[in-house]
Amino acid sequence: MYRAHTVICGAGILGLTIARELIEAGCDDVIIFDKEPCLGMHASGRNSGVLHAGIYYDPGTLKAKMCLEGNRRMQAYCEERGLPLFKSGKVIVARTEDELDTLDELERRATANGGVVEMIDEKRLAEIEPNAFTVGRALYSPLTSVVDPKRILAAMREELENSGRVRFFFDTRFTGTAGPNKVATSQGRIGYKLFINAAGAYSDKVAQAFGIAGDYRLLPFKGIYRVLAKPAADRIKGSIYPVPNIKNPFLGVHFTRSAHGDVYVGPTAIPAFGRENYGILKGLDREVLSILFRDMRMFMENKKFRTIALEEPRKYFFKHFFNDAAKLVREIAPEDMLPTAKAGIRPQLVNIKTSQLVMDFVIEEAENSVHILNSISPAFTSSMYFAELVVKEHVTNS
Repeated sequence: MYRAHTVICGAGILGLTIARELIEAGCDDVIIFDKEPCLGMHASGRNSGVLHAGIYYDPGTLKAKMCLEGNRRMQAYCEERGLPLFKSGKVIVARTEDELDTLDELERRATANGGVVEMIDEKRLAEIEPNAFTVGRALYSPLTSVVDPKRILAAMREELENSGRVRFFFDTRFTGTAGPNKVATSQGRIGYKLFINAAGAYSDKVAQAFGIAGDYRLLPFKGIYRVLAKPAADRIKGSIYPVPNIKNPFLGVHFTRSAHGDVYVGPTAIPAFGRENYGILKGLDREVLSILFRDMRMFMENKKFRTIALEEPRKYFFKHFFNDAAKLVREIAPEDMLPTAKAGIRPQLVNIKTSQLVMDFVIEEAENSVHILNSISPAFTSSMYFAELVVKEHVTNS
């Protein structure tokens, strides 16, 4: 049987940043295990790479508390290590006059969260993002940046391995608990003094094996993308986002220039039928029926989910995807948008008792274990500060 002082389930961005904080706090024996053969195969390696700047989140929430400082720390990490960092800035544009009130609310939230934003007119927008379209005014976020998530994951793995205090076990799947202070995995049992669940899309299942989080389930939403061909890509300077429905946790299809210069359009938020359902059928497993049942229940009982379920699946069809994106820019043609294999899954936490989407990060504790649930956007942005708070507020007292 393997043993370590602290065992972390999940080698995504939160697992790695928490391990960094543990080492900084003096822990000298950490195991990180993951069911995949390498880093970045799911949310941490498939996200857009955008470092958000604290705009969308209700003041007082964990997301609001962690996002902006997490942005600063991640940018500094990239600069110190020479990792790709594109200080792109972002504009949020209004498609109709009805969205202007929400634009004002985003400005209020950003200011309350300590963010830096500027309400700009159409003339100023044209200087920043010449091809962006808005009705009357837009919100400009100069602190939004774009990184290469896989490069960051690789740098952190190297840093942790070089410390001599962290071991990585890949191809190692969590299969359950195995008595006090032990977990069972596909590679055998692992003993611990402290267990940290950073399992992302499977964090609810891991938590429930410890007898907690019984009212929570993760529902997968699929994000599909297109990529812009040149010269259309050259007309996008940074990131162009729509005014979102702030009652939902999704930001809408948008344009993002990556840290390597490609311009992606997306993602969608299509209800998926598997936690790894990246294609039409790819990633479906025996859980498909239970996910479908939860989707149907949410459709009947939750108006916000019903709106998403009615609107988003249409974006599988190019016409609807294109029309949604085209509202954000002055000039674009259907032939400018090309297919791409890029796709992601957002594992959104729902409370099955109330049939409500959970809007904030959730951290729960069980005996000698800490469980991070709903680690969705802006989790990558927030991760370095999030990890510090997890260790200070949940680990040092465990």
